[in-house]
Amino acid sequence: MVPERAELLTGLGQIPMILSRFVQSIPADRLDLRRGAKCWTIAEHVSHLAEVQPMLLGRLERFTNKEHPGFVPYIPGDDEDEPETPATMAMEDALAQFANYRAKQLALLKDADNSVWKRLATHPEYDQYSFYILVRHLLMHDYWHMYRMEELWLMAEDAYLTTLP
Repeated sequence: MVPERAELLTGLGQIPMILSRFVQSIPADRLDLRRGAKCWTIAEHVSHLAEVQPMLLGRLERFTNKEHPGFVPYIPGDDEDEPETPATMAMEDALAQFANYRAKQLALLKDADNSVWKRLATHPEYDQYSFYILVRHLLMHDYWHMYRMEELWLMAEDAYLTTLP
């Protein structure tokens, strides 16, 4: 049994409410403000979180249906047809989509038995990849984007923003 399975599920289950209340607390005029040339806007971060949930659900489903799945990296803006920044969704729609797919993910996670939680996979970005790592990654990915949104909203000066390559 995965020792922190219950805690991961609880954390993942709480994020839609945390994200929604957080976004609703941000003044509307700050949602589309671009703070730096390489910075996404807050609205783009929210939209990205909503847009990747179907892909992440698909990855979870592949783990449940295949003994040793293989994955390819997903890097936003890396595909020729994909813009460098996410298309901005209406915030209500993005939050609803996020919550809807998170509920589907949680249903799958709760039904997955211990053998699925222990399944390994191959992924060229990672030395190790497993169902458990993917589940933990979902939680960290959500909070990383929420941290970036908070930083974009509250940082007094652009010079203090975390810079990414």
